[in-house]
Amino acid sequence: MSTVSGIVLAGGESRRLGRDKALEIIDGQHLIARVIDRMRKVCDEVLVVVSNVSRYPAQTIPTDVETVLDKYPGKGSLGGIYSGLMSTTMEYGLVVACDMPFLNLTLLQKIINMGSTFDICVPVLSGRPEPTHALYSKKCLPHMRCQLDINDLKITNFFSKVTVNYIDEAIVKTIDPDLLSFFNINYQSDLDRALGIVKAQN
Repeated sequence: MSTVSGIVLAGGESRRLGRDKALEIIDGQHLIARVIDRMRKVCDEVLVVVSNVSRYPAQTIPTDVETVLDKYPGKGSLGGIYSGLMSTTMEYGLVVACDMPFLNLTLLQKIINMGSTFDICVPVLSGRPEPTHALYSKKCLPHMRCQLDINDLKITNFFSKVTVNYIDEAIVKTIDPDLLSFFNINYQSDLDRALGIVKAQN
């Protein structure tokens, strides 16, 4: 598949951390820049969805990365996914959150490859889909909009209306045994753990 846009969700308010987690420094980089760099390696372009276009200081987001304003601010990840998918000219969007420091490139490529004939391709962990680490086609847009318009913000509620390839956890673990690709930062303890992992890797 050669027409995939990387969509990085960065519209949250980081209430649990108490400061903007996307601007935390991980291994010498802002967290959001680290995520963008990884997405570039598997996607044809990268978009960042934000709630405020002036939120990030200059140089935080590379100049060749498009910043997209969330069309449904305050409506969670579903609004962000919709906004990113609406803004790309590409047929598919690979969606991740901006607070995932250890995205696994092999796994991301696997999701893209396994989603080429589906509307959604999503890993399943502990019996639950991971909708902010998944591939979506533009065919999902009308279903997303219907939910947003009635304030039904649970992403997976429209999955029954489209074709979905669920990637079993056993397959995911053959690529990412520790499931670090899904590790995200919400609290200071998560940030401390991420810094510890980076230190051990270096």
